[in-house]
Amino acid sequence: MKKNLASLALVSAMALSLVACGGNSGSSSGGAAPASGGGNDASGDVTNLTIWQPSDKETIENWWIEKLDAWNSEHPEIQVHREAIDRSDSYAYDNKVATAVTSNDLPDILFVDGPQVSYYAANGIIVPLDSYFSADDLSDFVDSTVAECTYDGKLYAISATESSVALYYNKGYMEECGVDIAKLESYTADAPMTWSEFEALAKQCTTDKYVGAHIVMDHGEGLPYALEPMYISNGKDYLSEDGSKAQGYVNSSEAVETTAFLASLIANGYANVDPITDEFLNGACATEIQGSWDVSVLEAADFEWGVTYYPVSDKTKKPVSPCGDWAAAVTMNCGNVDAAGEFLQWLMSKENVASYAAAIAKPASRSSAYDDPLMADYKEYPLTVFVNQLENNAVPRPRTPSYATFSTDYAEAMTNIFSEAASNGTVDEAFIQTQLDNVAASFEEDYNTYYGQ
Repeated sequence: MKKNLASLALVSAMALSLVACGGNSGSSSGGAAPASGGGNDASGDVTNLTIWQPSDKETIENWWIEKLDAWNSEHPEIQVHREAIDRSDSYAYDNKVATAVTSNDLPDILFVDGPQVSYYAANGIIVPLDSYFSADDLSDFVDSTVAECTYDGKLYAISATESSVALYYNKGYMEECGVDIAKLESYTADAPMTWSEFEALAKQCTTDKYVGAHIVMDHGEGLPYALEPMYISNGKDYLSEDGSKAQGYVNSSEAVETTAFLASLIANGYANVDPITDEFLNGACATEIQGSWDVSVLEAADFEWGVTYYPVSDKTKKPVSPCGDWAAAVTMNCGNVDAAGEFLQWLMSKENVASYAAAIAKPASRSSAYDDPLMADYKEYPLTVFVNQLENNAVPRPRTPSYATFSTDYAEAMTNIFSEAASNGTVDEAFIQTQLDNVAASFEEDYNTYYGQ
């Protein structure tokens, strides 16, 4: 297979990770870390492992300190140190990884965002973990987690947490607009709201004070991440199942129809092409397609709100939801892969997964973790909505080493399509077709150039 190490610059330019994880300031936990990949000390009795991960909020930084102190006390022969990398500059982490790849100076364990697993695996930057996680172990992880961490039939990473997206609604606005809230509360994971019902709701709740819907998470990775289920539900995913083809997928008639539906929400004024920050929290929209993490954000809301399942195509009624989060991988520069594998087995135990998920306020990747008292909230509404989706209809983003190319081009195309719809107040399907044709052509040029057999 041809390698594409030069395209790490493209990965750096993307900030794929903005969707799944926030960041605070840089720090280290579990003691002073070696600069890069570990190994045995001079006596040959101790293996030192280094972890790189984006820095996070205080609860997570404290979690790592506590856990690594416990591991290092109990395992004097394998000492683990973590470097938390500042992401106030959203490119800092990816740039540091890109530099380390070119200089063969990677840490032993590297956290990567889900869509990047295939890229790192295809280029030999991370190594398979199959021998450390049995089929029985993996059966406790939700299917979407295992799928996203698998490339070419091998497991290359493992994640403690997941993400999901659903439809939030402002109950006060619903009542003000005459919406039947009982009907909103009657939707299930198997029978969610349809697109036509969603459009009618957005129209009914668009007033001179607020729009009816929020569909633009951001103009980067948020677009392919949050909107992909609509394409799958309508009959065609972005790419072929093996991640090698875009022609006839992202530019198919089904994809044009899906994109036209989304653009119509913008054209009709039911959604904003450039929504303000925290549009739903700030009362500027009646509903929002948004991530599971907004449950914690909305603790600050001064209004009553609810959550229902991700809308489905009227044609197929097929429920689909997004997923994906950061995952731990062992790098090609690891000095002791077996030691790293042993540590990851411990790190991803159901007890550690439960406490980590609770600390970071995200759904757990292991089903058994929800039996832990720390995850009790996820057995209650509204968090059960996200758990139900993850366990029943979550689909990971395309597993392809050319995902960075696809993501940036698709986000640019959708921004162009939405902007054109907002400017003209109409949906131009010929324009949509041209934009999606460009996405397909660009993806296949990148894939065939670097990964084609």
